[in-house]
Amino acid sequence: MTTTTKPAAPVAAAAPARRPGSASLALRQGRMEIRQFLRSRESVVFTLGFPIIMVLIFASIFDGDLGNGVSYTQYFITGMIATGLMTVSFQNLGIWIPIERDRGVLKRYRGTPMPKWVWFAGKVIMVLVTGVVMTALLLGVSVALFDLDLPSTATAWLTFGWVSALGITACTLCGIAISSLARTARSGSAVVTPIALVLQFISGVFFVFTNLPTWMQQVAAIFPLKWMCQGLRAVFLPESFGANEPGGSFELTRVALVLGAWCVIGLVLCLTTFRWTTRRDG
Repeated sequence: MTTTTKPAAPVAAAAPARRPGSASLALRQGRMEIRQFLRSRESVVFTLGFPIIMVLIFASIFDGDLGNGVSYTQYFITGMIATGLMTVSFQNLGIWIPIERDRGVLKRYRGTPMPKWVWFAGKVIMVLVTGVVMTALLLGVSVALFDLDLPSTATAWLTFGWVSALGITACTLCGIAISSLARTARSGSAVVTPIALVLQFISGVFFVFTNLPTWMQQVAAIFPLKWMCQGLRAVFLPESFGANEPGGSFELTRVALVLGAWCVIGLVLCLTTFRWTTRRDG
């Protein structure tokens, strides 16, 4: 008796793995950056807590009337929103990128087949998410404790959106660019923090901008933070208060032009100065 065996069925070739698309790569990198940020409790507390702590301190101490139905608290809160956006972008990136560079993280990343732009996209996503959370917390505290009036028109919310978007974009690009000035991980904070503090003092955050010396106003007008503060005042303060601005109005067109110009300047600086390795690595 003979037995016959059926030929084995041909094994189907495994389908090639589907490569993730550009959006998927960027989102994955963004999630990783957010997780890394949340693991650093010091960064979370400083980034999200600093603007809120400053509002609680200054708004509780100073409660004068600036005219046109505007209190110092309202004026100060608009500046702290702008400062918070600068902190999560310019200051955070300017400090943490040198740390990653010094530890060799950027050097190893450059050696992977992952497109370089994905790393930058992850940083941008982390900044945007952190900025939204920080702004929401700051507005919540200000409305609950200091009677801040939220924008009541769609136009005001639109202004709030584009001022915040242009401002955080400019600060993000400048933060990436200035990270190349730090020679070591430890020097990142020493390079960035003084610049951020000086800009806050001369840009109308802690003091009414028009009360500052003229030369100080002129220096502040070169940089984005002054224009972010001015644009946000147009959102949260009465239109009549614009007469107290140096230009006699909130000058939203000029705000858009200056912030847009800084986005271009920041991008050029990033493309020409960014380094993946430390100076000693060449």
